[in-house]
Amino acid sequence: MQLGSAVAKHLFDQVGSLGTVALRLFFAAAVLVAVWRPPIRLSRRVWTVVLSYGVILGAMNLCFYAALARLPLGIAVTIEFLGPLAVALAGSRRWLDAFWALLAAGVVLLAGTVGGTRLNWAGVAWAAAAGTAWAAYILGSKAAGQRLPGASGLVIAMCVAAVVVTAPGVAVGAPKMFRPSFLAAGAGIGLLSSVIPYWLELEALRRIPTSLFGVWMSVQPAVAALIGLAVLSQHLSPAEWTGICCVVAASAGAAGSTRAPDSPSGNVTPQVPD
Repeated sequence: MQLGSAVAKHLFDQVGSLGTVALRLFFAAAVLVAVWRPPIRLSRRVWTVVLSYGVILGAMNLCFYAALARLPLGIAVTIEFLGPLAVALAGSRRWLDAFWALLAAGVVLLAGTVGGTRLNWAGVAWAAAAGTAWAAYILGSKAAGQRLPGASGLVIAMCVAAVVVTAPGVAVGAPKMFRPSFLAAGAGIGLLSSVIPYWLELEALRRIPTSLFGVWMSVQPAVAALIGLAVLSQHLSPAEWTGICCVVAASAGAAGSTRAPDSPSGNVTPQVPD
């Protein structure tokens, strides 16, 4: 998933973050529809839920790629990860969950040391917006899962998200985005960021407990930072690494002690969007 984000960042100078999002969602939706073939005869109420879910999914991707255009990959993912962490901790009155929330406050270390900060605050705002959208996505996923079987809700939502971002994506990225090389890159990003992670997560959830799955998913910010270092040569300071580790530890602790929202199959919702 994070490798797909690193590849996507290479396209920003050519087709913009909006154009890259449009390419990614289009190819991801096309493959998911071909594989899962969701039903389209739905009641008006179900369509309302799925359409809202898809709009949220599209907005989340737009916000995340806008943040990625301004921030290192590891920092963008770490800030965005506060959204699902907030959902996991919301409403809890256990002292241990209060500790995880306090530990997550270590995210402020991303602002740098006493010598100043190199953060782009517009990027921080976009990442926070993506995190808020991710929290809404989790709730939308649960609502869709209660009304549609299997992965149908997510597949339809992915198609809606692709439609939502097409117009702004084409407006920014055309005509370059239609070059064969960029189309191929968009297809690769869609596979890396959506299709392959979704398939792997479904397979993993058939074999391991949901709590263990949640703990392993919590390492995403650290993985993103490592891929940012290896693929994009993005070097982070010790303080920034400490902030990332605080969020990873808080997310892992919350996932290990709190059951995540159920997906249509009764397991943790696959984290496809990023």
